[in-house]
Amino acid sequence: MDDEGTHQNASKSQGARCQPSATSLSNPLMRDFVSDWSPLHDASVHGRLLTLKKLINQGNNVNLLTADQVSPLHEACLGGHEACASVLLKHGAQVNGVTVDWHTPLFSACVSGSVACLNLLLQHGASLHPPCDLASPIHEAAKRGHVQCVEFLASHGVNIDHNIKHLGTPLYVACENQQVNCAKKLLESGANVNSGKGLDSPLHTAARNCSPELVTLLIDFGADIWAKNADSKRPMELVPPSSPLSQLFLQKEGPLSLMQLCRLCIRKCFGHQQHQKITGLLLPDELKHFLLHI
Repeated sequence: MDDEGTHQNASKSQGARCQPSATSLSNPLMRDFVSDWSPLHDASVHGRLLTLKKLINQGNNVNLLTADQVSPLHEACLGGHEACASVLLKHGAQVNGVTVDWHTPLFSACVSGSVACLNLLLQHGASLHPPCDLASPIHEAAKRGHVQCVEFLASHGVNIDHNIKHLGTPLYVACENQQVNCAKKLLESGANVNSGKGLDSPLHTAARNCSPELVTLLIDFGADIWAKNADSKRPMELVPPSSPLSQLFLQKEGPLSLMQLCRLCIRKCFGHQQHQKITGLLLPDELKHFLLHI
């Protein structure tokens, strides 16, 4: 059945900026490939599967682009409509098409939080590596709190420590946007707890946002409470003295326990495959749970 009522706002906002260029209107050779917002795009973003199939059967080009290079596949993934994306791909949709904003269908799937679309795109050869740092799927998923997308990308080999100059790492982005569950998933997957944005660590932004949950999580995974940012400030210096966070930092100033040091050392040895490797160790479940922060 068609999903007629979902993601109307997404359609309007993207459709409003996708106006045809003067070049495309004046050049008849371009009209088959570049157009204004089309019925194909509309059906894709709203999940109208029957309408989409009808349009394709009538000979509409599945790679029809707006002036902003947005394809129907971009819109299907933006709406999180796996069935529509599947039909488009079966009829030759370009899986790695890039918009003028450097958005790929994979990026659009991370915007909507659709793991089903991510899986489908990878099955059809989608690249996990963004064509430009302006639109990184793993950063977008972390920013929006799409934990399952973060987990899916991490398990399929995305660089979870990909450091973009104007964004930082996915972990930094998750902490900056106070997405605790995404931050936890990244840390469990082996993300570098001290790698942030320039000299600003994830702990700095967690302290700045006065998030006790994030601060506790990061310190538990070995964050350096003494690290200084570009202003020579430690994370604890970014919170008001009367804040409960100030007390938390004071409690963590002492040396780590031997158990904690051992856990951090073992996890560091396993790198980005920590979860899989620790799970496979011939150890009592209690020790595995400790190593996995369960």
